[in-house]
Amino acid sequence: MKAIQTDQAPAAIGPYSQAIDSGAGLVFVSGQLPIDPATGAFAPGGVREQTRQSLTNAQAILAAAGLGLGNVVKTTVFLADMGDFAAMNEVYAQFFSAPCPARSAVAVKSLPKNALVEIECIAVRR
Repeated sequence: MKAIQTDQAPAAIGPYSQAIDSGAGLVFVSGQLPIDPATGAFAPGGVREQTRQSLTNAQAILAAAGLGLGNVVKTTVFLADMGDFAAMNEVYAQFFSAPCPARSAVAVKSLPKNALVEIECIAVRR
């Protein structure tokens, strides 16, 4: 296993890596909060802006691994409120093209730092 690290995404805020390259062709990107790495604060706005920042962070981590969003085969989206699903989905669709990755989207009681969204992904080296 190899840890993936970039300053173009927020640093891990606990005992985990931004991502792990499994060495077997898979890269696992940890859940990305909507933190702007330049400011350390959440992207201003609502769930749309937070979704955009979370995916931008994931994209930066994938780039550090030599991959892109086209390599993503699975995402998991955690929402603080399932009522935000349509707004999240609108922005999410701007980041992925067909064939889109498999996805799960779940509502959770709360997210770290009271974020509205957190997104993790699995990518494959082709």
